[in-house]
Parts: sequence; structure tokens; C-alpha cells
Amino acid sequence: MKTKKAGFKMAQSFFDKLLCDSEIRMHYEEEKAKSHIAQTVRAARLRAGLTQAELAQKIKTTQSVIARLESGTDKRTPSLDLLARIASACDAELELGFKFAS
Repeated sequence: MKTKKAGFKMAQSFFDKLLCDSEIRMHYEEEKAKSHIAQTVRAARLRAGLTQAELAQKIKTTQSVIARLESGTDKRTPSLDLLARIASACDAELELGFKFAS
């Protein structure tokens, strides 16, 4: 009987091979970034004590835009302008950076 660790190692090896393809890696990194943005926006909104509707009103958009953004499943990438407005409405600063491999 295979252990869960062995199954994980096999799956990890499979994904590592897939990510060697530059186009697949690009799509993977894009989805990973959208997911991180979604989590960050939700955390900032909650820290500011705002509902989705309240945040939407502050940045002059709709609650559904905030919900789609926080779900991480929206096919569109949020603009820097939108993210800056969200940061401001949550009394935060927008930071942007790159992480380099060693």
C-alpha cells in the first residue's frame, strides 16, 4: 500500500515537470498572483472592519466587483488603480515587488 507521502512526491514530481514549460509556468504564476491578491484584499478589508458593500461604496464600485476579486476566480487581473483605491480605503499602502530566485 502506498503512503500519502509517496503519492505527494509523485504528484510534486509531475507538477515540477509541467512547470518546466515556460507557458504553463506563466499561467501558473498568473493564477498564483491572482489568488494572493484575493487573499490580501479580503484580509485588508476585514482588518479595516468593512463589509464588501462598504468597501465598494468607498471606492465607487459595486459589491459584486469586490466579491469577484476576493474569490480569486475572476478571469480579469485587477488594475493597479483599483488596488491602490482599495488600499487607501482600508488605510493601507499598496506595495509591489519582485521575488528573485537565489
